[in-house]
Amino acid sequence: MTLIKRRDLLAGGAALASLPLLGRAAQAAPLGVGFVYVGPVGDHGWTYAHDVGRKNLEAALGDKIKTSFVENVAEGPDSERVLRQLAKAGNGMIFTTSFGYMNPTIKVAKQFKKVKFEHATGYKRSKNVATYNARFYQGRAVCGTIAGHMSKTGVAGYIASFPIPEVVMGINAFTLAARKVNPNFKTRVLWVSTWYDPAKEADAAKALIDQGADIISQHTDSPAALQACEQRGLHAFGQASDMSAFAPNAHLTAIANNWGKYYVERVGQALDGSWASGDTWWGMKEDIVQMTPYSKAVPEAARKAADAVRDGITAGTWDPFQGPITDNKGKSRLGAGKALGDGDLHKMDWYVAGVES
Repeated sequence: MTLIKRRDLLAGGAALASLPLLGRAAQAAPLGVGFVYVGPVGDHGWTYAHDVGRKNLEAALGDKIKTSFVENVAEGPDSERVLRQLAKAGNGMIFTTSFGYMNPTIKVAKQFKKVKFEHATGYKRSKNVATYNARFYQGRAVCGTIAGHMSKTGVAGYIASFPIPEVVMGINAFTLAARKVNPNFKTRVLWVSTWYDPAKEADAAKALIDQGADIISQHTDSPAALQACEQRGLHAFGQASDMSAFAPNAHLTAIANNWGKYYVERVGQALDGSWASGDTWWGMKEDIVQMTPYSKAVPEAARKAADAVRDGITAGTWDPFQGPITDNKGKSRLGAGKALGDGDLHKMDWYVAGVES
């Protein structure tokens, strides 16, 4: 594994470009696999989970591959430069792990047609660009079930990053599940316009608590919100990994992203020649979306209800978006007995009843 700092990557393009020649001469070089991260590997959230997946990949495929990563890459032009240099460095496969990398990935892939690109959470594909995501909303439904049982005020706070469908469907799944327990449940959303900013996340949690929320959920990546709840004696859910070490009394459970399974399969396909572009959206059934252990604070009734939701989703007998569904403006969005399809979820831009955004 190699950690490449952006300033070194951008400055050393010429030297890096010579590496593939050595590999071709030896005809036994490992497949270079690069990862581009939007945050630091130590965020204990989204980027941390992807890097755990990269390490799982190394453990599974050993000397058949050589991985590298660049962390803290801003979405936009900066990511395009990083992608181009990773391709020039001889990586045969590159994973870009944030929504804002979508257009740069497509652009660079056109210039490096022999390189296989995989973009997380996006929707644009080409012959050498595949997309992948996880059904996080399934885990949000489990969290919402617990919140519905445990909230004394009937109000949860939700710290949201950017208003893209992935985040919106998570807010909605959380709220729908909570309202199955408490029909008057409300979710107050505060948008912070960042994936990772501990200070902003902590301030957002405090603001939501001041507005009456006694449980906090988040679609941002640091444990700062949990720590704010710990200080106030309230509860919260972690993001992307088990964050209980940072707030042992506040942390109820978290969605854990098991990216390693996907990375091992797709890189294995690149090695054996069976890789093809496509879209993959795995969830609890495929063990990509997992729930971390419940804390002792979660009462038995909430545990049983949450387990029933998790097991039902895994078995395909329980759908977080089963009708009837009404939006927060009173409009019927889905009739009884129906369920939203993937196409509807991918373009979701509305909120269910109970969401205050």
